[in-house]
Amino acid sequence: MTEKVQGPASYFPSIIKKYGQPIEHWMKQLEAVKDKKHMEQVKFLQTEFEMGQGHANAIVHVFRKNHGL
Repeated sequence: MTEKVQGPASYFPSIIKKYGQPIEHWMKQLEAVKDKKHMEQVKFLQTEFEMGQGHANAIVHVFRKNHGL
């Protein structure tokens, strides 16, 4: 039996469906603003890719966790 994904990663299926890109694509985009603060990274995704606040925040949260930020 598989565990249900919880937390920010639970948004990933809807992000993939809505924006047509795998999560790895968004993680690579964030490399360009790796040194910025959390909300600056969220704003980057919103401004450059017209991503919604919740989706951008979920991706940034996981990106920062994976990079020890």
